[in-house]
Amino acid sequence: MVLKAAVIGVGNMGKHHARLYSQLPGSKLVAVSDVNEDVGKEMALQFSCKYYKDYKEMLAKERIDVVSIVVPTKLHKDVAMACMNAKKHVLVEKPIADNVADAKEMIESAKKNKVKLAVGHIERFNPAVQKLKELVDEGKLGKITSLMAKRVGLFPPQIKDANVVIDLATHDIDVFSYILGKEPTRIYASAGHALINKREDYAEIFLGYNGTNGMIQVNWITPVKIRNLSVTGTKGYAELNYITQELTLYESKYERKFGDFGDFVVKFGEPTKIDVAIKKGEPLKLELESFLRAVHEDKEPLVNGDVGLRTLEIALKAIEKSKEQT
Repeated sequence: MVLKAAVIGVGNMGKHHARLYSQLPGSKLVAVSDVNEDVGKEMALQFSCKYYKDYKEMLAKERIDVVSIVVPTKLHKDVAMACMNAKKHVLVEKPIADNVADAKEMIESAKKNKVKLAVGHIERFNPAVQKLKELVDEGKLGKITSLMAKRVGLFPPQIKDANVVIDLATHDIDVFSYILGKEPTRIYASAGHALINKREDYAEIFLGYNGTNGMIQVNWITPVKIRNLSVTGTKGYAELNYITQELTLYESKYERKFGDFGDFVVKFGEPTKIDVAIKKGEPLKLELESFLRAVHEDKEPLVNGDVGLRTLEIALKAIEKSKEQT
């Protein structure tokens, strides 16, 4: 069965949702909605579907199975609730909402209306992240002692209502939880605004996972775009580039022995470097395929509302902690 799809908000990110729904064999793009008529009509013409300025009119007039919601975060709840009350399965871009109460209301609405609610934490579908998760689960890195993520670059002008923690750090917060299979028990952060008034544009976040430490650096200040993740374990070290989908593994070689004066020492040899083979793919395409599959098979999405809520709670706690430092 081909699912009829619609996209609400076809700007910078939403246009790619529309493109993929029009291409994927499991879906057919039937309509798009955007308050900007020029943009909306252009997308409708490009992908041979209908355009609506008012998404509620679209929901009333069109036969739709699934909807991607790609609007400013503060509008997520209202738009998602309207779609779910109309019995549509929903994928809402991350973060799920801008506050916990709205996120919980959205989750309850999905349950009440018996529809799927997925949250667009796209990095989970990055093939390099999937492979790293596989290596960690197989014990290739041993016990994980630390994760360090760097996600920096210039300010994106399309971001109107989120700070750098909500917009960027939520990616790595979710990836850390995914890789480790658990949530942090300790959260510390320092953040501030250097170039943008009233919104944090840089932050460092420390997450503790009972024996494993996570560090996230995010900003909208660095003049080059960097999206890296490194993971250290007792058996090795891995470096991942989110953008190029490259993953390098360094297998540790060491021996424990006693030195000349009876001191216990660990001697390291040259590590074995492995460029891990990755079947590269477009993360958003893999995300939408996963969402469509969840609807087809009546299964929970990989990143459901509960996952989105937990990531939001951690990000908001980090913002709270950073304000305690000022």
